[in-house]
Amino acid sequence: MMQWQTPVDVPSPSWRILPTDRILCVGSCFAGHIGRRFQADHFRAVVNPFGVMYNPVSVLHTLRGQPYPRRDGPAAPATPCDVAIVTLGTNHVYEELATGRVVDNCQKRPQSEFRERLLDVEACAETLKAIVAALRRQNSSARAVFTVSPIRYRKYGYHASQLSKSTLLLAIDRLLSEEDSGRMVYFPAYEIVNDELRDYRFYAPDMLHPSEPTADYLYARFKQAYFSPSALRMAEEWAPIREALGHRPLHPDSDAYRQFAEATQQRKQAFESRYFPLSTPQPDSLPPGS
Repeated sequence: MMQWQTPVDVPSPSWRILPTDRILCVGSCFAGHIGRRFQADHFRAVVNPFGVMYNPVSVLHTLRGQPYPRRDGPAAPATPCDVAIVTLGTNHVYEELATGRVVDNCQKRPQSEFRERLLDVEACAETLKAIVAALRRQNSSARAVFTVSPIRYRKYGYHASQLSKSTLLLAIDRLLSEEDSGRMVYFPAYEIVNDELRDYRFYAPDMLHPSEPTADYLYARFKQAYFSPSALRMAEEWAPIREALGHRPLHPDSDAYRQFAEATQQRKQAFESRYFPLSTPQPDSLPPGS
């Protein structure tokens, strides 16, 4: 029988994501796709606390809790995590002419106040090392999944977009070749979309962004490779509770709905007591793959 796809292998690391892990999804808008699915599965997930970050330097700013220029409002601390999912979109950065600093958001200021610059492989790789160092300062046993967004940047031109993605891929490969702890891995989202799916029906109407079903598929592949059995079980058990919590009744004041709502809250409390007790063992004290 003819095979109609070229499946991309996703190796499983020596560790797995546990129900109690704190998850940080940071980077391009693809990080938002994955992060929202973590949150829907009831993980303790934070998604881009300072907004979408496309390049390695801006991701580093987020991990240090130092976005530039800082958004309105009080300063927010860096977000500690057990597992970071870092999604890189581009090696293009914008520097503020007045300071020479890479900005994470131009805040609708005139383009004449900035210059665009390309980070080479060496600069990207050094920034990734700084990202790993920032993670470990917050949690010495932190793990990270690096990935490259499958979204192509039409404004650069498709050839330039491909060069940008290639730079990021080479930088990640250099980081992982020098990182021997086994805690840093690469998830091939870019390759799955472009080599395994490879069809415009998997894209949104703009033909550039992956569709929601494609994001669902990528998340399913991610879960298959990185979730522990207990994390898979938690997500499966939470699904009907989430559906019940989202139910919109025709008669919200009826006795039947009140009983349903009370029973749903009891299920939710029992679920959270089972998976998120007041005192939980640290990931390193749990058996592998638990």
